[in-house]
Amino acid sequence: MTTITVNADIAYPVEVGHGVIQQLSNFLGDSDRVAIIHPENLAATGEALRVSLTNVRAITIQIPDAESAKTGEVLQFCWDALGAEGFTRNDTVVSLGGGATTDLAGFVAASWLRGVRLIHVPTTLLAMVDAAIGGKTGINTAAGKNLVGAFYSPHAVLCDVDFLTTQSSADYIGGLAEIIKAGFIRDPKILELIESDPVGAQSPYWSHTQEIIGRAIQVKPDVVGVDLKETLGTNVGREILNYGHTFAHAIERCERYEWRHGNAVAVGMVFVAELAHLDGWMSRDLVDRHRRILKSVGLPTSYTTGEWDDLLAAMRMDKKARGDQLRFVILRDVATPAILTGPDTALLFAAYREIVNP
Repeated sequence: MTTITVNADIAYPVEVGHGVIQQLSNFLGDSDRVAIIHPENLAATGEALRVSLTNVRAITIQIPDAESAKTGEVLQFCWDALGAEGFTRNDTVVSLGGGATTDLAGFVAASWLRGVRLIHVPTTLLAMVDAAIGGKTGINTAAGKNLVGAFYSPHAVLCDVDFLTTQSSADYIGGLAEIIKAGFIRDPKILELIESDPVGAQSPYWSHTQEIIGRAIQVKPDVVGVDLKETLGTNVGREILNYGHTFAHAIERCERYEWRHGNAVAVGMVFVAELAHLDGWMSRDLVDRHRRILKSVGLPTSYTTGEWDDLLAAMRMDKKARGDQLRFVILRDVATPAILTGPDTALLFAAYREIVNP
């Protein structure tokens, strides 16, 4: 088992290993009640977890699968369930599921009584290395993804790698995008491991699976601890975690959230690499390395179905924008990030053309 400590507004452990879900009761403190928020497809797992918690009153709250859970209506449903059970600040919300579940459950915990104990039990690769770590919570609106939410740190994150063997191959590979992102922005060893065996990397049974998960998770406390709420302005802080995400979120919105997040991030990283190259920041060799490593594990590197005007409009809704200016996390080199502010629209379109016709 690997333990990683995140020092944000509170210090909390991230446990990575086989069977770590069995430690859940150790992190409940003096809670009298526990609410396990889980998607429909994990109903049996949620019920088994509820039954295992014998020293507290535990309930399950079932929500829709995937992004359909992240709505105001579902948020209200969860609030009503907590109210019916008389949840107090002494009690605990547990998320059990993928990134959509951790996003929603985190916001439930952050907003109920202005904050109750939160424990994440991510069950997908993407959630383990991204959504469950770092304290971002939220829901979607008609205007865009994750536009309503809060920064709220969990008390613990339990990443039980046994869950990964139940994921579909496509979902697992989608999660690799965030691990590769962590390699590009902070930890080159991740890239070297995947490049050494891209076929093996596509399986949760790979000998380096736990290592690359741990390394990707470690990137978050390295930056979140000094910039929890993305307040460093023109300096490069927590925003580096959004590498590739501006264009990725635009794809997701244009595709009505039917694209896997990791697939969108993969394309988004190639887009911003092309943008950085066109603006003189990044070498062509590094752009090509982006394409090569992403393709080698089965991730997409092109996008042809969206209309440019729609994508540009969606990017302008991005949370990193300041006024009328778009902001992009770019790389000068591996692990050398920078911020590109207000690039010319013609430059953005040129990068888009490289995505459409690679």
